[in-house]
Amino acid sequence: MGSPERDLKRLVVPDLGRLFETGDPWEPYWVLGRDGGRIEPVTAYFKDLQAAGSPATTLRSYGMDLLRWWRFLWAIEIEWDRAVREDARDFALWMQLADKPKRVHWRHRGKDPSQIQSPTTKLRIPSPGAPNPVTGKPTIGTKYAARTRAHCETVVRGFYDFHLERNTGSLLVNPFPLARRRGTYRPNAHHNPEHDHRRERTGRYRPKIPEGAPRRIPDEKYTEIFAGLRSDRDRALLAFWVASGARAEELLSSRQDDASVGQQVIGVIRKGTRAHQQLPASPDAFVWLRLYQEEAWRKGVPRGRNQPLWWTLRRPWRPLNYHAARAMFGRANELLGANWTLHDLRHTASFRMANDPEMSLLYVKEILGHRQLSTTQRYLLPALDEVIAAGLAHLARRRQLQENPPPAPSPPAYNPGALDILFGGPLT
Repeated sequence: MGSPERDLKRLVVPDLGRLFETGDPWEPYWVLGRDGGRIEPVTAYFKDLQAAGSPATTLRSYGMDLLRWWRFLWAIEIEWDRAVREDARDFALWMQLADKPKRVHWRHRGKDPSQIQSPTTKLRIPSPGAPNPVTGKPTIGTKYAARTRAHCETVVRGFYDFHLERNTGSLLVNPFPLARRRGTYRPNAHHNPEHDHRRERTGRYRPKIPEGAPRRIPDEKYTEIFAGLRSDRDRALLAFWVASGARAEELLSSRQDDASVGQQVIGVIRKGTRAHQQLPASPDAFVWLRLYQEEAWRKGVPRGRNQPLWWTLRRPWRPLNYHAARAMFGRANELLGANWTLHDLRHTASFRMANDPEMSLLYVKEILGHRQLSTTQRYLLPALDEVIAAGLAHLARRRQLQENPPPAPSPPAYNPGALDILFGGPLT
């Protein structure tokens, strides 16, 4: 017997519970319930993920999705192990149509979002979901993005699969089913060994994610952002991100001994495998790094081979984390009114390497740390700004042809030599 039909339009999902960072490497994150205690089924799931090699960043991402699901369960007053498919259906529908909870920055509290201006450029912020006039990327909308909904569905479905295997509580079925298929057949029954395996079964309530080329920062815009940075540390960070193609959090994991000027490489901890890997970097990046280090050491920043490479600019000295680096790049974006992200710097480096005719795509794959070559091949696709430029150039050529049409071709004439042969000599 399914759950009764509920009015999702009037459903109020409480902003209760939270994701708590413990600082303990054995249990990096807890999901706390509305009473302040740990949600033990999530804790057990996190322990299994951590044993399988998932980093703390994965636990944080999964925790946000599970907390969202728990808040929905609190709103409909159902225990987690009593949820059925109708509840999962309503959750997917709620995420698709409901507005995200509004978390206004403390500087903008009490202000109309349409009147908020950048303190540097005095540019109006585009309306939610509208494309940015500089980058063309859509701004953060009021609804949950398709990627967020897809990730949440996958996480919660995997959470229930884990507890079904353990036979936890009164759980009998996964409320998040797989997609319907006509007939019964073995998955990948007609698989071609020369091709990769396809995902033939996916979640029923998982939305379709649009595919497209990753976003990159054009060279002239990158130069403007770089010129607006305030410190040598920030200039060194951007130079390394664009040169090495490392992820933002990977570069922030480097130690002072990882920067080898002689070999022109920098060591990072890879996100997925947690393995240490050296990446090539440009000489300019090491110049900015040396300028930053000389100034930082004079101010008293800890110095040592095993000390972090990147620190805050003010006392008390703390290793630079991802959130502080993102805020720094956000301030640089304000100079242009843009909304690029730190990950777009990795896309920029990937486009530059993949489109270098002298560099093999296999080398690019190893530098970027991709598992599949097909992931690296995305950077061979034309970027959006290149597509638009090519389309505008085509329209300009069409207009030029309409304004200045080419001269009409002259009518065909007989070849005199052919006539001489036909009639036995020149005509008189």
